[in-house]
Amino acid sequence: MSVHYLLAAADAYSMSAGRLGSTAAALTGLIGVVAGGLVLARGGRNGAVVALVAGLVGMAVGGLVAATADDGLGTGNGLGGAIVAVGVGLISAALGGLGLVRARRTG
Repeated sequence: MSVHYLLAAADAYSMSAGRLGSTAAALTGLIGVVAGGLVLARGGRNGAVVALVAGLVGMAVGGLVAATADDGLGTGNGLGGAIVAVGVGLISAALGGLGLVRARRTG
């Protein structure tokens, strides 16, 4: 087993700035999806605002990581996580918007 093989394996599991940013963005979007789902199930304006803001932040950070990624998927730049973060953020923002529309109708 060569030293190069060991170093490549260490790089594959290390947490780069792109991976960390896209993971944080995806988790922010996921928090927004949960908040938006709870808002649609139970109602409430504050949760809808949380879901909308979390979705927008997740999409913005995911888009930033995707725009600054050097290579394609699987290179350790966080591009895959950024794509997931943009998708989850979009769902979160949509749920937050629906929650705000429902809160406006009932309020």
